[in-house]
Amino acid sequence: MYTFEFLGVTEPLALAQRSGPETKEFPTMQSRITGTTMPVLEFALDPNESIISEAGELSWMSSSIQMTTHTQFGGGGGLFGVLKRVAGGGSIFMTEYRALGAAGELAFATKLPGHIVPVEVSPGHEYMIHRQGFLCATSQIQIGVGFQQSLGAGIFGGDGFLLQKVSGQGTAWLELSGELVMRDLQPGETLRVHPGHVGAFQASVSFQITTVPGIKNMIFGGDGIFLAALTGPGRIWLQTLPIARLAHAIEKYLPREPSRQAVEGGVVGGIVGSILDNIK
Repeated sequence: MYTFEFLGVTEPLALAQRSGPETKEFPTMQSRITGTTMPVLEFALDPNESIISEAGELSWMSSSIQMTTHTQFGGGGGLFGVLKRVAGGGSIFMTEYRALGAAGELAFATKLPGHIVPVEVSPGHEYMIHRQGFLCATSQIQIGVGFQQSLGAGIFGGDGFLLQKVSGQGTAWLELSGELVMRDLQPGETLRVHPGHVGAFQASVSFQITTVPGIKNMIFGGDGIFLAALTGPGRIWLQTLPIARLAHAIEKYLPREPSRQAVEGGVVGGIVGSILDNIK
């Protein structure tokens, strides 16, 4: 059994007992989530066990882990499977991490403050997640397009609104940003949500894009034009930190490259000023 060392104490991952909110343990494939604001998902893989993720998600791994990057993982069998995954906001390539010859350690950290949510997936128990919500999964999980609707140029980065569908058999780990609010909708119960706050929901939940009621609300309300209508039955996860809103909030603090005209004007002004100084 693979072990981790914390503060000089070595212990098996599957037997570690830690209280409080900082560590959550799950019996499937010896995994645990450590941390609060920026959590990390750790695995202790037995020989020949594997995890798949989109390319570029890895945080660290031990020497016994072999990486294989291919288009065929995550339900990407053939060109059609790859296109379905890409249409849902996923990447063309997926990476498999497999423990070869010995047990191994593998970890994935979140890219934003938020939470990692494990879900058990099986036929009839699929999930819809926002386009950046897939972190990693066991090898039999499939990723495809779940919902796609154009909402006009300039909205959601001009890409429209996309949801990925997680299906197959196994466990998937989702990355949701900010704090989480979980709601269990009763049959026929509808919750209208700003699309950016939709983190994930069970496939049994009906989903459609609606418009904000009232012309004045659309123009002067400041909440956008569209809302997502989620209708039960089923569980939904709402995230409090949509990536688009975070990007908008920090945009004004980012350094900007001066325009070419401004640069040229500055150069010409400097030359003219130098000439005038010499004339004096």
